[in-house]
Amino acid sequence: MLREELFNKLKYCKLSGMIDVFDRVLEEALDKELNHLEFFEMLLDEKVINRENRRYNRLLKNACFPTIKTIDTFDFSKAPFLNKKEIMELFTLDFLNDNQNIIFIGDQGTGKTHIVTSIGVETCKQGKSVLFFTAASLGNKLIEMQEQLALGKFIEKLRKVDLLIIDELGYVSLSHRSTQLLFQVFSERYEKGSIMIISNLEFGEWGNIFNDEIMAAAIIDRLIHNSIIKSFKGSSYRLLSRQEKIV
Repeated sequence: MLREELFNKLKYCKLSGMIDVFDRVLEEALDKELNHLEFFEMLLDEKVINRENRRYNRLLKNACFPTIKTIDTFDFSKAPFLNKKEIMELFTLDFLNDNQNIIFIGDQGTGKTHIVTSIGVETCKQGKSVLFFTAASLGNKLIEMQEQLALGKFIEKLRKVDLLIIDELGYVSLSHRSTQLLFQVFSERYEKGSIMIISNLEFGEWGNIFNDEIMAAAIIDRLIHNSIIKSFKGSSYRLLSRQEKIV
């Protein structure tokens, strides 16, 4: 059992994670007849795991995903228009190291948000920060921050995050003010950080989103440079999954 003196020392050194697992690890070490060094390493492993789990949960919470998705629950048989190998390569997160953007364009219900969220969750697992917004909510947030004289600080936060995800680009038209502020965000991250964009509209229709053909062209130019673009054209993944459950 953990002696009170040792308990207080661990607590003083802010190693409470070791306190929680000490008795269990000690019992396991005795059963396996481990030496002191092996026991100490096992105890440290538990501390590392505990810290990584806390960091992962914190990153997951800060990301603000609408729902938590993993690629394990995505049925590629219902999305034959996708190349599974190419999609799975995105989960290596190499694109983050190259500051590449990922753009998913295609029909509603084809699994775009599921896959992008899964990549975001994997990013959190690997200890990197993520922020998830819909295009409309980000536009509104930027305006709100501008009115509160906190725009610079918020854009700096968006610039520093490892992965910025913007969903539902094209579902609603954005105001001229939102468009200008979004352009500022894209410019700040240009070749400095990855952005994942999900849209139901082809690039030629983005002028309708931003209500400004010139601004739309400038945004597209920054986003598609050094980017990976995937087309989602096919039957609704959600509809097929729902029909399967009914049957």
